Amino acid sequence: MSTTTDLSFADVSVDRAYPVPPFAQSCVDAARESWGASFDHPFVHALAAGTLEAERFRFYQMQDARYLEAFSDAAALISTRCPDPDDKLWFIDAARMALVVEGELHAGYGEQLGYDASEIAALTLTPNNRAYQDHMISTAQRGSLVEAVAALTPCPWLYIELGQRMEAEMGAIPDDHPYADWLAMYRDPEFNDYMANLLERLQRFADAADEAARERAKTAFQASIRYEWMFWQQAWTQQAWPV
Repeated sequence: MSTTTDLSFADVSVDRAYPVPPFAQSCVDAARESWGASFDHPFVHALAAGTLEAERFRFYQMQDARYLEAFSDAAALISTRCPDPDDKLWFIDAARMALVVEGELHAGYGEQLGYDASEIAALTLTPNNRAYQDHMISTAQRGSLVEAVAALTPCPWLYIELGQRMEAEMGAIPDDHPYADWLAMYRDPEFNDYMANLLERLQRFADAADEAARERAKTAFQASIRYEWMFWQQAWTQQAWPV
């Protein structure tokens, strides 16, 4: 296993096991600097190395649980805007998955780190978390369909790619790694099908939109990538409101 100082996930290349259509690739290309920065935040390095302080991880997990509620809301809002029933059902399932599948991971760490659902419900959102949630929800409500999906896409895509880059760089997860469950979840090959379906829909909605909407979608995608970096940052610093 690599040491913390050896890790540089932004430089790790992986063969994606899902197709990346042209519009999705153009979004990543437009946000390349922000995309790369998210893989090399010190929170990510410490998490991968197993040296991340439990209090920082606890802070991250609790904020993330609340973020996923907003992700679920955004996916549900998108479902109401899809004319095709198959697309409606897919985004309804995505909304459910955000709460159920990832919720199981949060529940497990809650038992280990000493928090429960009532504490999550009473949590004060950090400024970064609230801003990210507002961005997703407002784009799902007021943007075009391609903008709404573009704002939603970076969260699962970045995590899945991070899991694959960690696997390529680190190899097998040590049995005694304190965050083994988190690392294993985002290496799960079942997410490849999820990404293939999401990116195919993003391409289809981009094809149906005009050029101005596609440009706004790229801007929404880049904003979400920046918020992903800011989400690592708010956990690393244990961000609080200044007043």
